Amino acid sequence: MAVLGIFGTETANVASSIYYGLYALQHRGQASCGIVVNDDGVFRAYKDSGLVGEVFTPTVLCGLGEGQMAVGNVRYGTSDTKDRINAEPIVVNHSKGKMAISLDGKLVNSAELKNKMELQGLIFHTGNDAEIISAVIIKERITSSSIEEAVTRAVAKLKGAYSLIVMSPQKLIAVRDEHGIKPLCFGQRADGEYVVSSETCALNAVGATFVRDVAPGEVVVFTKEGIRSIKDHCDKAEERFCVFEYLYTARPDSVLYNCSVHDARKRAGAYLAKAHPVEADVVIGAPDSGLDAAIGYSIESGIPYGIGLIKNKYIGRTFIDPGQSAREDKVRIKLNPVAETVRGKRVVLVDDSIVRGTTCARVVKLLRDAGAKEIHIRSSAPAFLNPCYYGTDISSRKSLIACNHTVEEIARIFGADSVGYLPLEDVFKLGEGGTCKGYCAACFDGRYPTDEPTVVANDTRFDKKISENK
Repeated sequence: MAVLGIFGTETANVASSIYYGLYALQHRGQASCGIVVNDDGVFRAYKDSGLVGEVFTPTVLCGLGEGQMAVGNVRYGTSDTKDRINAEPIVVNHSKGKMAISLDGKLVNSAELKNKMELQGLIFHTGNDAEIISAVIIKERITSSSIEEAVTRAVAKLKGAYSLIVMSPQKLIAVRDEHGIKPLCFGQRADGEYVVSSETCALNAVGATFVRDVAPGEVVVFTKEGIRSIKDHCDKAEERFCVFEYLYTARPDSVLYNCSVHDARKRAGAYLAKAHPVEADVVIGAPDSGLDAAIGYSIESGIPYGIGLIKNKYIGRTFIDPGQSAREDKVRIKLNPVAETVRGKRVVLVDDSIVRGTTCARVVKLLRDAGAKEIHIRSSAPAFLNPCYYGTDISSRKSLIACNHTVEEIARIFGADSVGYLPLEDVFKLGEGGTCKGYCAACFDGRYPTDEPTVVANDTRFDKKISENK
């Protein structure tokens, strides 16, 4: 998931800017997308299932019109919230006005919050945490003097991982959770407009210059009078930025915490080559997020790098497709081998991670059929051993291949000659030279920065998932 917002003081074609920014963030979510334009307090919104280029036709963009502010979102549908109704941003009207909310992340106390508010008479229409957050903010807004005060008070009640953009008729507000698990930054364009984004690649796409990251727990308020930072919740929790952003989620041309994602992935490949060397003729990467690590492996090992797999550019990321059958269907048409690169050779295949094993098993067969003599799989991430409660759709250990099989068994299942994972200790070195103070690697080491999701009576959203993980 990704969030994007633009704040300006003059009327402009902000919908078009959000459109191009969301295009740059498409890798973070391919199930749905949406844009809300704010024209002097009049909100015009459009959202639907599908990719940015499919949903926002020229006619739709024209219908959104011009404005001074806008907020956008791309979202991937988790297995239980993939319907169109869960598309974001969401727009809500309340007694003191209106607001639009765009969310990247997930709460671990959403069931508890929802149940409490339902008992007070509130009705929820989606399975989306953004709707729950909006209800918490509105409740605080009734007794607050400003929207930023309401948001700041609401943050104290939200537990989990989230980067959030809230747009009111006059203000744009950017928020990160206290641990800083999800990324969020902002920049400024030459015309003075401010741009808030999940990643710096979207800033580049709309011509904005990076200013800084939003700090963990910080609430940044953009108004006509300027920028104001509220740090009531800063430095109250350990910083735990999601390390999987470096390994997979973020785009390689983005910079996170003053560290290039491309460099971090090359570094992962180099560590992998040291930990799991092998005699081979060529190193290839699984496109697209395994390519940078493959280059790092090649440089460190001295084994030549080659283009061994071609990706169909019209197929999205299979890791974030909801449902196993959907992932398997897309893998079948996603990749094709370059036979001239692998025929008769000992091949090192570097992938960004091994989660369920869907892609690896298929790719090994493709390479075998193309004539590869040996295939050695190397994962630039450690073994996935735990579910993620923070927005990545890994809800149960049952689906994680490393939880149920040894490395040797996994190699046999894949039909590979060997399998090697990045050592856990090396994953914390990927952001070397950057400014991050600590990482969340709970999917690898089980050290969650928050409590696990709460379960309340008559709420079935987490019951099955948690029981499966015990």
